[in-house]
Amino acid sequence: MAEFTMDRLREQVRGTVITADDEGYDQARRVYNAMIDRRPRAVVRVANTGDAATAVRYARANDLEVAVRGGSHSVPGFGTVDDGVVIDLAGMRGVRVDPGARTARAEGGATWGDFNAATYPYGLATTGGIISTTGVGGLTLGGGIGYLARGFGLSCDNLVSADVVLADGRIVVASEQENADLFWALRGGGGNFGVVTSLEFRVHPVKDIYGGPMFFSLDHAGDVLRFYREFIQDAPEQFGGFPAYQIAPPLPFIPENRHGEPFLAFVACWAGPLEEGEQALKPLRDVAPIVAEHVGPMPYPALNSAFDGLVPPGLQHYWKANFVRTLSDDAISAHLSHGPKVPVVNSTMHIYPINGAVQRVAPDATAFAYRDATFATVIAGMWPDPAQNDANIGWVRDYYAATAPHSEEGGYVNFMAGDDQDRVPVNYGANYDRLRTVKRAYDPDNVFHLNQNIVP
Repeated sequence: MAEFTMDRLREQVRGTVITADDEGYDQARRVYNAMIDRRPRAVVRVANTGDAATAVRYARANDLEVAVRGGSHSVPGFGTVDDGVVIDLAGMRGVRVDPGARTARAEGGATWGDFNAATYPYGLATTGGIISTTGVGGLTLGGGIGYLARGFGLSCDNLVSADVVLADGRIVVASEQENADLFWALRGGGGNFGVVTSLEFRVHPVKDIYGGPMFFSLDHAGDVLRFYREFIQDAPEQFGGFPAYQIAPPLPFIPENRHGEPFLAFVACWAGPLEEGEQALKPLRDVAPIVAEHVGPMPYPALNSAFDGLVPPGLQHYWKANFVRTLSDDAISAHLSHGPKVPVVNSTMHIYPINGAVQRVAPDATAFAYRDATFATVIAGMWPDPAQNDANIGWVRDYYAATAPHSEEGGYVNFMAGDDQDRVPVNYGANYDRLRTVKRAYDPDNVFHLNQNIVP
């Protein structure tokens, strides 16, 4: 059999192969987290699913590691690798909507901004992320927490089918009807099973929402967190949103003398009838005085992209996370102690609600196991200056150490750091053994191991 050379790879793909000898290599190897600096042997910017299959076969023929890059938001930098092959899906960003069937199919490199731009004109949406530059594929494969989760479930709960390039280069469809075991594993099991080049979703009637951020002074933070703990238990499922520790950015709706000050913010999203939005948010307004707000009717994509400016590519990232069943008084005390120390405007802490429709899915129906959790907490350290790495990582670790004893053992895989590999079994709980079985069936050699890895 002829040797599978780099020249042969270039000949066989419709996309672009970029190596260290090519102009644009440094840009092509760059990922979202500027802490990650790796030098792949080749970045293959694939044009289609066939290209992705060819890139997998090339890597295997040359015994090279494979990294898969979709939206490129992986905090641990799983979308790149030293001296290996990066399969970059950024050239595959198309989204096609079928309004009659209420489905939408996104290519593997699409972001939630791409997805929302395609579905919004039809008055349709599905559960996406909090930042519109996040990749559809990566978010969904890890589960998919977002504003609409209480009403419609996680992103993965809305997945209908996926096109997948397997470790041996074969291309298969995963759905309830075809390769059902693989389909089960894709819904929460991360990038462990192949290169997902297309994802088909159910979409729902959502066009404009009522919501936006509210800023409460720190002396009312405990009141807001205690209110949220009780209110979200049986709030209407059209209500999404979360509390966050946030330094006030220099925005016109925030008093200028409060810019740069830490607050307990609440980002609200009412996806029910617009005329009911003001009343739906009234219980939150009644908790404490609001220092500043930017709340009202807006297109759902506008809320989904509202915070993109705070998290541009090129920041340093270090995150920690846990699921939480009950936000206890002790947990709230830990938040009140560490949240106000948020070091820079980019960093934050969010407590996402994952009850409602999320909890109506059985814990073994998909790979996402924590269906009895009420919240998913993330301490997201994000900052521009590498000289501040130690201090900012310290804030995340101290905060995590204080809240972890009041949380579940596992956390959301999309929020895990590079040093969280030992947590993979507890992140999947009772589903881990079945995930290993599926991994052995579809990727016995662990070709796809640059992820929160399920070892076959």
